[in-house]
Amino acid sequence: MRYLLLLFLSLWLFTAGAVLAADGPKKGEVDPKSGKIIKYWVAPMDPKYIRDEPGKSPMGMDLVPVYEEEAGEKLPASTIRIDPVTIQNMGVRMAPVRRKPLTQSIRALGTVTYDETRVQVVNLKFDGWIEELFVNSVGESVKKGQPLFRIYSPELVTAQEEYLLAVRQGRSLGNSPYPSIRRNADRLQAAARQRLLYWDLEPALVERLTTSGEPVKTITVYSPAPGVVTKKQVLNGQFIKAGMNQYEIADLSHVWVDVEVYEYELPYVHHGMTVAMDLAYLPGRKIKGEVLFIYPYLDQKTRTVRLRLDFDNRDGLLKPGMYGNVFLESVIDPNALVIPNEAVIDSGLRKVVFVSRGQGKFELRDVKLGIEGNDSTYQVLDGLQEGENIVISAQFMFDSESRLREAIQKMLEVRNGNDDKTGSLSTDDLNIEALKMDSSELDISKLKMD
Repeated sequence: MRYLLLLFLSLWLFTAGAVLAADGPKKGEVDPKSGKIIKYWVAPMDPKYIRDEPGKSPMGMDLVPVYEEEAGEKLPASTIRIDPVTIQNMGVRMAPVRRKPLTQSIRALGTVTYDETRVQVVNLKFDGWIEELFVNSVGESVKKGQPLFRIYSPELVTAQEEYLLAVRQGRSLGNSPYPSIRRNADRLQAAARQRLLYWDLEPALVERLTTSGEPVKTITVYSPAPGVVTKKQVLNGQFIKAGMNQYEIADLSHVWVDVEVYEYELPYVHHGMTVAMDLAYLPGRKIKGEVLFIYPYLDQKTRTVRLRLDFDNRDGLLKPGMYGNVFLESVIDPNALVIPNEAVIDSGLRKVVFVSRGQGKFELRDVKLGIEGNDSTYQVLDGLQEGENIVISAQFMFDSESRLREAIQKMLEVRNGNDDKTGSLSTDDLNIEALKMDSSELDISKLKMD
């Protein structure tokens, strides 16, 4: 008997609580506590459980009211309203949509190499023997016109003697009464002289030869350009043949840097653009250069395109073979509309942001984005205006709330539409069948707690 009394008392208390809970303003009435019009009542732990009047949820909790928008304003289903206290507790941050130069940076590894237009080789057009070397090692710096070596060539000595013979003959026939003889003597002398010049003898040496009247056994070969000896293929006393390279001299006042960039980065690279490079042994210092050439083909294995950069190296800081970090920065749009990339919610099919409309209202808006630039920004092509404030933190919570409210709004629209048509549905139950749900689904409203 005691247990029956306790059971009866519990049922009475539960029924009394439900009656008291139901005693309150219903849908469309003004809540005396807040002064706002009630839109519907919802379970605190189950947003799908919606009623038109106060009561208990299947979990035994009191339903809470959801209010109509102020001043009768009709907001889109995807727009949400959050009170200032909740915004502060969520740590919501916002940023304005603004205009700024949109730039794209490329970072690549560069290799310092020789400027091929400033590399020269030293060779001769006749055979001979090296009599004396003046530059004996690779790496030596030479100036233009500096002596490199002396060479003896029987061919060259013979050519000198032939020239001197032509000179003497021209002098002896210069007073001939026959003009044809004088012309032939002059042509012979000019041909012998030109032969020496074709063998790269200095004009000053030919003039001294003409003045002295004696052939020179050895001649001195001079450096054709300033630079550094990068190759040396001659020894003292060595016999060399015509066309054989003796030295390779590179002018390092300008150097090239080879860089490879991916094909998707090519739109941001153009001829003449400024680049910067830093070196491991010069921390904190950037050396300026420019894009000299973009190769017209793609590497099939690495899917990269090679760039040739030019750097001024008169201070000698860049040495061929060095590696450096190369930075290329291209201005895509000097006055682009940009937003922080952390503001964008990218589902893969659409990109959306939350726009603040003031008074705690936030609108979910689709945007069309362009290039992602530096400083973690996106170019905005459509969907936003300059000066609008967008949410850049906690927007995923906003997205969940927006989706939930949109779903509830659609459920209410379906319910209200069926109520108008039939007029026979209970004002306290949501028509689940009108929501296109399978009849085999679980009816949440019938769940009871033990």
